[in-house]
Amino acid sequence: MSSMFTQVDISAGSQTPASGNAANQPTELLREMLAAQDRTNALLEDLVRTMSTAQKQRANELNQWKQSNPELARNCRQAAEALSRVQVEYLDNVTEEINSSVDCLMQGEFMLNEFVDRFGPRLAHLNGMIQVLAQLSSVSNPTDTTA
Repeated sequence: MSSMFTQVDISAGSQTPASGNAANQPTELLREMLAAQDRTNALLEDLVRTMSTAQKQRANELNQWKQSNPELARNCRQAAEALSRVQVEYLDNVTEEINSSVDCLMQGEFMLNEFVDRFGPRLAHLNGMIQVLAQLSSVSNPTDTTA
């Protein structure tokens, strides 16, 4: 039982010069970590500035386009709303297909691949078209739906 316990000398006189450097190691490590964090923060600030500038430029270009083409922007809004209704109906059909053939889809990879090939591309393209039309629509601010 005595082999589980060891004696540790904690007196002030037992410290050697080598262990004095060991006492500075955590402090130096913390300084290095702080410097690395400062560099990371600076890089993140630069990244945010760059992305913000690009997004502002894109928003300005889009607003200029909308001002130059107000009728087309309104038509894009109407088309996006119409395609959204089509998308709801399409998703209703997809979910009915899934619910009626869930056992087949789970049992065989062939049936799952056929299902994805049948519905996936159309859904992806439909989503893409709705996004483009919505971006080109007459609403300048996504939270402003009065236009």
